[in-house]
Amino acid sequence: MEELTLVKLGGSVITEKNKPFTERQDVVERLAREIHEARQKFNLKLIIGHGGGSYPHVPAARFHTNEGIINSDSYEGIARVQDAASRLNRSIVQELINSGENAISIQLSACAIAENGRIKDMYLKPLKTFLDYGMLPVPYGDVAIDTKKGCCILSTEEVLRYIANSGMEGYKVKRVIICGRVDGVMDGNPEDPSSKVVPVITPRNVSKVEDYLAESSGIDVTGGMVQKVNSMIELAKEGITVEIINALKPNYLKRALSGEEGLGTIIRND
Repeated sequence: MEELTLVKLGGSVITEKNKPFTERQDVVERLAREIHEARQKFNLKLIIGHGGGSYPHVPAARFHTNEGIINSDSYEGIARVQDAASRLNRSIVQELINSGENAISIQLSACAIAENGRIKDMYLKPLKTFLDYGMLPVPYGDVAIDTKKGCCILSTEEVLRYIANSGMEGYKVKRVIICGRVDGVMDGNPEDPSSKVVPVITPRNVSKVEDYLAESSGIDVTGGMVQKVNSMIELAKEGITVEIINALKPNYLKRALSGEEGLGTIIRND
C-alpha cells in the first residue's frame, strides 16, 4: 500500500481573486518548482488539485451555476464555467510540466456525477493508472452534472474528499495539504495583525472556532473557509491529517511535502 498525499492550490493563491482571469504567474511557477523538488527528493505519490479563483467563479456567479439549471441561460453558464476552469488548469499543468513533472489534467465535468453538490460517482481508473505510471494527476474545481439540480460546482475540497474516501486499490491517503494565502485558520480577521493562527482543529472543537471562520474574500461560489474546514473535518474523522498553510510564503509547500508539520492549522481527529 503506497502512501498518497493530496494537495490543493487555493484559487486565491494562484490567481488574483478580485481581478477576473488574472493569474499570479510568479507564484504558480514557484509552487511548481517546490512540488518538483519535493517529489525528486522524496519520491512522493501526489495528486495536485487546484481551485478556480478568478477564472470559473466569474461566469459561475453571473449564471448562478451552482444553483443548478434554473433557466435557458444555464446551459451557456455550464459551457463558460467549464471553459474558464479548464483554461486555468491548462496553465497550471503547463507550469508543472515546465518544472519537470509529467503532469496531466483530470477533468471533473467529464468523469464525475454529483447529487446536491456532492460527488455521487467518479470514474477513477484513469487517475489511478496515471499514479501507477508515476505521473502527476491534476484535478480541479469544475462544473458537473448534478442528478438533483441539473448542474453544480464541485469544489476542489469535495474532489479531494471523494478521492480520499474512494479506497483506490494500492493507495492510502495519509495527508492533505491545503494551500491558502494566510497562515492557516485565524481567530479573527486575517487582515488584522493581532489575529492568531488556530493551531489545531478537531471534530470536538470545530464548533467553537466556526464563529470566527471568515468567508473567503472575492467571488467564491463554492463557499468560504467555514465550508472548507467542515469538508476537511470529514477527512480527519477517517484518520487523515489535514494542514492549511500559507503558500505565498516561499518553501512552505516544499517543507510541508517534506513531512514538516505545524506550519499552519492542523485538522485532525480527537
